[in-house]
Amino acid sequence: MPKLLPDTGPQRTLAASNFVYTVGSGLFLTAGVLYFTQAVHLPAATVGLGLGIAGLLSLAVGIAVGHLADRHGARTVYAATLVVQAVATAGFVLADGFWPFVLAVSTATGAKAAGLAARAPLIRHYGGDRPQEFRSYLRAVTNVGISLGALLAGWAVQVGTLDAYRILVAGNALAFAAAAAVLVLLPPVTPEPAAAGPRWIALRDRPYLVLTALDGIMAIQSKVLTVAVPLWLVGSTTAPHWLVSGAMLANTVIVVGLQVRASRGIDSPRAGGRAYRRAGAAFLASCGLVSLSAGVPAWAAVALLLTGVVVHTVGELWHSAGGFEVSFALAPRHATGQYLGVFGLGAGLSEAVGPGLLIALCITWGRPGWFVVGALFAVAGLLTPLAVRRAEASRAPASTAAPSPTATATAVALPAPAVRRTVTRTGR
Repeated sequence: MPKLLPDTGPQRTLAASNFVYTVGSGLFLTAGVLYFTQAVHLPAATVGLGLGIAGLLSLAVGIAVGHLADRHGARTVYAATLVVQAVATAGFVLADGFWPFVLAVSTATGAKAAGLAARAPLIRHYGGDRPQEFRSYLRAVTNVGISLGALLAGWAVQVGTLDAYRILVAGNALAFAAAAAVLVLLPPVTPEPAAAGPRWIALRDRPYLVLTALDGIMAIQSKVLTVAVPLWLVGSTTAPHWLVSGAMLANTVIVVGLQVRASRGIDSPRAGGRAYRRAGAAFLASCGLVSLSAGVPAWAAVALLLTGVVVHTVGELWHSAGGFEVSFALAPRHATGQYLGVFGLGAGLSEAVGPGLLIALCITWGRPGWFVVGALFAVAGLLTPLAVRRAEASRAPASTAAPSPTATATAVALPAPAVRRTVTRTGR
């Protein structure tokens, strides 16, 4: 298990804010769709269309707000995104038709994407020597908070009345507002000096964009356990239906217990690329195991599904740790928010296309589709180390193209070997 509390006060403040926020997220993730379909009585297809529109509209928000956080202070910008999300979530109680629903959910989804980008400079500044490991700790905290929120949401689902669902929505909004209030305890971060040149440098960084695309393909794995496995288990296997909850519980326990440990050996971009490769292999094996659970006795189906879930979760740990490493390590410090906003595009696209793709391949096509999905993950994992090496190579000339006057004077005064070491450190 990871340490209960981080080492420093600012890290504890960020972790506390994240915990309160994810309790609210757990409320909505568990019962948000049910609120709109069961309490507001919007058709399920309408809700699905609205969520898709919201996901697409939110894609570019993270880049713009991440840049804003880089230039004007990440703490204030991040807190503002939480306040906007709280107000938009409270507005769900007024969403009694399609367009009010789209407006409210698009604002909330956009604020969520913006908050992830705005928080990145804070994680980098207060995360110590290894902000990637602190990001892994926050992911473990996220799983704990979402699990607690899901338990609380069970009450509203069980009662099933409009008032119960409205209490759930109010609790969700209050959690986001409280998460913003906790940030008052966080010391502000002075923005890094802006570098000369184009403003939107992340969108011009082709190797980083390639990594973003590969991560987007790999990020579809997050929908395997929440979309494909439940539908497959119920429709194609003889396993008991309670195993859906059991699979999610197993996934949560493993992530909470092992995410930080899984990140400790991934301490460079190339190590992050290798983690993607291992993750792709794990996802391929997991998809194969799940596909074999159809047409076998219940005990065998349970064994195959649980083994597949465990293998998938191991791949998820590697994928998350690798993503934390490459996204932070290959982003210049002065543009952390902008770069992490761009990197979030991959996950955003996976949110938009992942469920439909998995249903078409794994559920409609059946067993062969599972192997196609697994192969897609494996190929993305194999290509990522190559993309990482290309990204590192693209950064090496930048460190020597325009050295500062001080660096130039130092280089002239030092022997040749020392010059090479100095240039290497600057390029990291």
